[in-house]
Amino acid sequence: MKHIDIPYGRGTMPLDVEENRLQSVILPGALPAGSAPEDIVRQALQFPVGAKRLSEQVQDKQKILMITSDHTRPMPSRVTMPLLLKEIRLGNPKAEITILVATGLHRPTTQNELLERFGQEIVNNERIFIHNAKDAAQMCFFGILPSGGELWLNRLVAEADYVLSEGFIEPHFFAGFSGGRKSILPGVASFETVCYNHNAKFIGDEKARQGVLQGNPIHRDMQFAAETAHLAFILNVLLDENKQIIAAVAGDPETAHLAGCKQCKKICSAQAVSADIVITSNGGYPLDQNIYQSVKGMTAAEACVKPGGAIIMCAALGDGHGGEAFYRWFAERQNADQVIRDIIGTRPEETQADQWQAQILARVMQKAQCWFVTDETNRSAVEAMHMHWAATANEALAQATQALGIHAAITVIPNGVSMIL
Repeated sequence: MKHIDIPYGRGTMPLDVEENRLQSVILPGALPAGSAPEDIVRQALQFPVGAKRLSEQVQDKQKILMITSDHTRPMPSRVTMPLLLKEIRLGNPKAEITILVATGLHRPTTQNELLERFGQEIVNNERIFIHNAKDAAQMCFFGILPSGGELWLNRLVAEADYVLSEGFIEPHFFAGFSGGRKSILPGVASFETVCYNHNAKFIGDEKARQGVLQGNPIHRDMQFAAETAHLAFILNVLLDENKQIIAAVAGDPETAHLAGCKQCKKICSAQAVSADIVITSNGGYPLDQNIYQSVKGMTAAEACVKPGGAIIMCAALGDGHGGEAFYRWFAERQNADQVIRDIIGTRPEETQADQWQAQILARVMQKAQCWFVTDETNRSAVEAMHMHWAATANEALAQATQALGIHAAITVIPNGVSMIL
């Protein structure tokens, strides 16, 4: 037997696989030589890509808006945020700094989550606002996207003299990569703008995949939004499997982001290995908090699983399904085929909440049976969405083996959300 620890919540889920059935364990490539996270970030801020130092750029700016990731992202803001604040105040000690939490269409970040993310000192002493995409009073019109949709962003963007963002770069299952421009769209965009950008035609585009920016229609809209919002500077980090900083880029939003994506692609690209059963995770907490987010890791398994095979996703699901609208797409229909049927003909301006995630999950389910390994409190939601439930990875593997046969080949992708296949 081959023993493999799969990321799960804040720990791991044990998995034991017969070695004669194991095709591959797909892992990221070699990581950069380790340095202290603070040193990595300081180096990036001291030598920005395609831009002057942040401290120089903000010298004559009064209102500075810093956009940051929300609770669903493993952004190490306890490391990055103090260094960014220090860099800003080095150039402009009197600057009025506002931190805007980019929730996109996620639920609001709680006070406890703010404390966990930033620490007591920042929460107590800095001005922090949480974006609400459905609050029209928060929004300001910025123009028309290349796709034809209206671009509405949080009005704090329009009121700022200078806009910067922090984030992290990893493969993204329809935007190509996270980070950079995503802090603007979907990060601080309106509900309607996000929905238009995530329309069925774009999600179904063959260029809307992990690791692809060139020709990606979703990326094109996002890039336009960042330019229109006058996003002037970014700090983006790359993380290892323990959510520790292994690299950082800072500077011009497009040039620095592309440099970070190049590093990410080098680390995360691997050859897909076909198998009857593919076992994966969403990288543990915080990305495995719900079924909605876990769809990301399932697309890596989709790249490897044979048609009619099985995908096993290990996810703690502390937040359950992750969205009532997303859940209803499946619970109110008999199967994945009906979900796709009802989504595919929807016009961009009629895109509904969480339709994009449902479209991708249904696509995955059309190719393979899907299991979720999670606590029994989530069993009813998993089964209502036409998937199988198991308490452990080994139980799920046994069930999939029973369905597909004792010789069914197995591929394991311990952290599906981190791979480009």
